[in-house]
Amino acid sequence: MSGRSEDGAMATIDAACRELKLPTVRSEASTIADGALRAGLTHRAYLADVLAAEVDDRRERRRQRRVADAKFPRIKRLAEFDCSRSPVNEATLATLAAGSFIEHGDPIVLLGDSGTGKSHLLIGTGMAAAEAGARVRYTTTAALVNELVEAADDRTLSRVIARYGRIDLLCLDELGYLSLDTRGAELLFQVLTEREEQRSVAVASNAPFSEWGRTFTDARLAGAVVDRLTFRSLIIETGSDSYRLHTSTAAGKRNAGRKSDGVL
Repeated sequence: MSGRSEDGAMATIDAACRELKLPTVRSEASTIADGALRAGLTHRAYLADVLAAEVDDRRERRRQRRVADAKFPRIKRLAEFDCSRSPVNEATLATLAAGSFIEHGDPIVLLGDSGTGKSHLLIGTGMAAAEAGARVRYTTTAALVNELVEAADDRTLSRVIARYGRIDLLCLDELGYLSLDTRGAELLFQVLTEREEQRSVAVASNAPFSEWGRTFTDARLAGAVVDRLTFRSLIIETGSDSYRLHTSTAAGKRNAGRKSDGVL
């Protein structure tokens, strides 16, 4: 055993943690050591505590990195979804949160009118998966197709498709909002084919399957896309009652009431 002084010991710990890339041990070792001394912990217990702190911190940093890498446009969580104004129930939310469909590479399809919570469920599902450690990417259909077209023009399409193929959960929003030309539809189809039965795709659309032909213009492609997204899929209908419209209307009524009462 070496006869290091306290200052010498801390200097050694600091240098070793820098070399071994243990930032949490480096920053917390002294504080945890003081607590262990007061609690009369053994050396093994202290070592367990300081290593557990490093593991917990790395897990949190990894969770934050996964969420950032997903590129969500805003933060939405499944726990915040209001089931009282939706045909979507708590059991469905629990299924989405559990994420077992990702392990099996099964698709999720969210169908409903605008304002019914499709994007909330899509982002919330992606958030839950990312925080659990999955590689997630959110994008709109139009943005993805534009990226694929640019990649094709730059002759990097195979690389981009391979990158999307490695993502555990692809969250594809706003399918059906814009019509895709034949080239764009074919490129999107390549991404779906790359992921088929291996990696999950979660799609939100305001159009029923019967109207997807308008989006893809090519009936053959539309049928192939529907086939890939419905095989072994969980199809969730969010209905036609706009939650956003209801919230805005209720807020307007409250404000009108305050004005009539002289509050505003």
